[in-house]
Amino acid sequence: MIRFLLNLYRNRNKEILKRQAEVAEQKRKSVFFELGQIPWADWYQEHKKEQISLAIYDQNLLKNIALKVDLPKNYGYRIDERIVEYAWIMANLPIGKLTMLDAGSTFNFDYLVKHPQINEKDLTIFTYYPEQENYASKRISYVYGDLRDLYFKEKVFDIVVCQSTIEHIDMDNSMYGYDLSHNQAVTEKSYQYLTVVDELLRVTKNGGTLLLTFPYGRFENHGFFQQFDEEMVARITDKMQDNYSLMFFEYLPDGWVISSQEKCNQAESYNPHTGKGKKDDFAAHSRAICCIKYKI
Repeated sequence: MIRFLLNLYRNRNKEILKRQAEVAEQKRKSVFFELGQIPWADWYQEHKKEQISLAIYDQNLLKNIALKVDLPKNYGYRIDERIVEYAWIMANLPIGKLTMLDAGSTFNFDYLVKHPQINEKDLTIFTYYPEQENYASKRISYVYGDLRDLYFKEKVFDIVVCQSTIEHIDMDNSMYGYDLSHNQAVTEKSYQYLTVVDELLRVTKNGGTLLLTFPYGRFENHGFFQQFDEEMVARITDKMQDNYSLMFFEYLPDGWVISSQEKCNQAESYNPHTGKGKKDDFAAHSRAICCIKYKI
């Protein structure tokens, strides 16, 4: 009888704590919206994850992106570029049980690896250093090293995805815990990213697909990343034959829209770590993104 009462007491306490946590979570969410959905404020990350999750399961949205039909009104309002990058990648990801390389570990999240289009892939994640989350139990392979020198033989992956990663190559990655030599000339471009592009092309099978995304606009060096301009993009596409396509997304005060290279040429990024590039449009980070799809 005493054990029964103790268990009842414990269960009631668990329920009380659970309800208290739910109330606290709802309060954080309400405050976030009441204050205007300010990027990087409390509950921003939860909101971003929720919106990305909705987007990558919205088949009509993904179909429209693939067809370059404009995004819904207020899409990704005050959310950073991941809201368009993940959707664009999912819209262009070949279907089927194929080998896939995530070059940069931007898919290493539970809500992404369990997505049917990712879950069916034989996925390898390549990054510089182990992360806290690990999904090896889902038969995901983890390989660690420098993207400029991949450990794979030629033509091994059906799909290679490199999302917002090449802009960090040869930059100051100390904020991520990486002690690497890097470009010290803060006003000059580093072209080390081209070595990564060469490697990504090398490991993609004939008939395979390479998907690249990165911040675009006027050239900017933000220390831990550089924003690519037209000339830097041309150096990438010069390595590709004619079978590639470019797509640009632009952030406006009301949200993200499908745009053109010309309209994005002067875009400036906002660096939330330094405040550089902050304006009254509440952009969370980049204001334009270039996406390249290449069929090898």
